[in-house]
Amino acid sequence: MIDRSHLLPPVFPFPWACDWGEDDFGPWVAFRIKGLRQALRWVPPGAFRGERPARAIISRGLWLADTACTQGLWQAVMGRNPSRFQGQERPVENLSWDDVQDFLQRLNDMLPGLEARLPSEAEWEHGCRAGTETAFWFGDAITTDQVNYDGNHPTGGTPKGAYRKQTVDVTALPCNAWGLYQMHGNVWEWCSDWYADDYPSDERYDPEGPGTGVRRVCRGGSWFNHAVFCRSALRSHRRPDRRGGGRGFRLARGPEAGPAEPVRSKGQEDGG
Repeated sequence: MIDRSHLLPPVFPFPWACDWGEDDFGPWVAFRIKGLRQALRWVPPGAFRGERPARAIISRGLWLADTACTQGLWQAVMGRNPSRFQGQERPVENLSWDDVQDFLQRLNDMLPGLEARLPSEAEWEHGCRAGTETAFWFGDAITTDQVNYDGNHPTGGTPKGAYRKQTVDVTALPCNAWGLYQMHGNVWEWCSDWYADDYPSDERYDPEGPGTGVRRVCRGGSWFNHAVFCRSALRSHRRPDRRGGGRGFRLARGPEAGPAEPVRSKGQEDGG
């Protein structure tokens, strides 16, 4: 196991955590709401270049949910389930960006100190890539054993694969090197940024979108997209008040800066 304790934030574990620890993917922490558990993975500081000549530098680490928000967690917080493809472990979808803001406010009220939010698109891509600069975390091509997309339209010379025509459970397909599941495909994931056509072409530290706009950024592709739309660098956008059957989200927390204490032993369950 790699010791990543020097990359952790200075205050750890958190008072809202039900359990925590470290495994081969790195440190993690979890919370529980009405019996529904969500883990967050530590995404260390770093930089990525990907398909663009300029680097984006993430100067501080953050916590990113290991999965897209499930229907079970959404229902535990909001009391309803808007999803087209029903299943407690499937990603919640058919959401607008505004819907997600309501969820975040309620969740943070239920767990003071959690301070959950959406990731910026730069943070999202950094987490998706997990240190890679290829088209996908898996390399320059994907298969439908790795990603839930329309397998009739592969890329990178990959043979045609399955077209499931629906979402799958959030942990049904492999995670990346930082323990993050299905950053490619399954559902588009809302990010915090307003969309701008002129994505930065020069080196930036902690890049953010414009202060105002008309559409919010979505990342990752979905179950109905061609493989090429699931690339790490692919950007999509939609009005924040518009819902869609292929749009969900994953939680972020942080960023965190400064030297850190090492991970202690696994914490006790608190029953949330």
